Order: sequence, then C-alpha cells, then structure tokens
Amino acid sequence: MRIEDMKRRKRELGYTARQISDLSGVPLGTVQKIFSGHTKAPRYDTLRALEAVLRWESPELTRVPGKKQGEYTIADLEGFPEERRVELIDGVIYDLASPTGAHQIAVGFLHAELWNFIRSNQGGCVVNIAPTGVQPDPEDDTTLLEPDVLVTCDREKITMPGIKGAPDLVIEVLSPSTRKRDLLLKTGKYEQAGVRELWLVDHMNRRVLVYDFEHGNVVSMYGFRDKVPVLIFDGVLTIDFGELSDYLDELFGDEWWEQ
Repeated sequence: MRIEDMKRRKRELGYTARQISDLSGVPLGTVQKIFSGHTKAPRYDTLRALEAVLRWESPELTRVPGKKQGEYTIADLEGFPEERRVELIDGVIYDLASPTGAHQIAVGFLHAELWNFIRSNQGGCVVNIAPTGVQPDPEDDTTLLEPDVLVTCDREKITMPGIKGAPDLVIEVLSPSTRKRDLLLKTGKYEQAGVRELWLVDHMNRRVLVYDFEHGNVVSMYGFRDKVPVLIFDGVLTIDFGELSDYLDELFGDEWWEQ
C-alpha cells in the first residue's frame, strides 16, 4: 500500500495519528512524520505495521450509512464477508491481519494441550480457537473480540455465532500488528467482563504474562522455558513452553522471535 493510499484510508476510517500509533505499535512521532510527508522512505517493517491497521479490500466494507468509527455495533458487522476478520471495540472496527505460520502453530499447540486435558478429565469446559467471536459483556453491543484461544466452562454462554459472555480463560499470542491493542484495549475489556484468567504470549520478549483476574488482578511472568500452570484448573495442568519454543526454533530459527 502506497503512502497516498494510507492517507486516504486514514481519512475514510476516521483514525487519528494517536489511534494508528496505538494500534500499530509505531511511535506517534513516526506516524506523524510519515503522514505529514516529512519521512520520505519509511522502513519496511514500519509500513507493514501501518498497513495491517489500514488495509481493507474495499472501503465500502466498513461503511454503514450514517455511521463512522466509534458508532458501529455488532449488528453492523453482519453484512461483512465471512473471510474478513475484524474485531469491534467500543464501536471501532479493527481489521485483523492474516496470522503467520508460526503464530498458528503456537495457537494450535496451546489448543491441543487444553483440549487433551479437558477430554482426559471429562471436563465440561469447551476450548475454541480463532476465529470465534466473543461478546464479553452481553449487554454491550459495541464490542466483539476474537481471542486466539479461549476456554468457556459455562455452556449456556456458547452459541452458534460464538461466545456470549466472558470466557474463563483467554490466551492471546501477540503480534506486531495487534500488540498494543491486546495489551491495552482488550486486556481491559476482558477484566471488566469477568474473564477469570488471561495469558499474553509475548514471543518477541520470550515471556508469558498471566493475569489472575479472579484473585485480585495478580500478574505473573514466565519465560519460554517454563511450565505455565493453568489457574482455572488449579494448576493441575501445566503447559510446557520449552517444548513449543524448541519446535518453533527448529522450524523457523530466529525468524519466529523477530516477527
């Protein structure tokens, strides 16, 4: 996407430079310099991060007559093509970039560990992976999230369209295009809605942040060589990130950690 195309998309979506910075992880000053024309040749990784926020196949996909960013509801998303992955947070539509192969392997590994434990222990909980729409607060029709992995133990919350209510466990595998959104906006939404436990898998810093919302928002940090206990299962299940780390190192080397 050319800089001129980005400027057009910025106007169409109604984003401020601050919003683009928060969503892309690109420093505010850099965003301002690019869109003002002061920076003539931005770095490739910077352009990729901006593109992930601003890219759409056609502008009309976000257009609902009489509405703009900050005013959308879940009902407005019903006309979007199924292949378009988006999240809605406080009435603002965010495009989800296509995940990398390494990201999907990490998600699949975490899903398998949870699935096998639940099945082996005849648990009533259900584990899902993206794309699964989650309306954390059933009374709030301006927010619909799409976690990477989630566990829901109250089956009344599970519907054909997705999860209506707070899951018990949410896991987000951070990526450059969603990093700030996961760390700031979505973490707050999960806590407010009553999610019991949240994991943020931060491979760039080789750490896993575990938020224990159920017991007073206690935050624990683990490394990528640690076995991380699943709190909603009282620590009976632990997930060995060393196993995941070794496998991804074997497949992708340093490329996985840099993405």
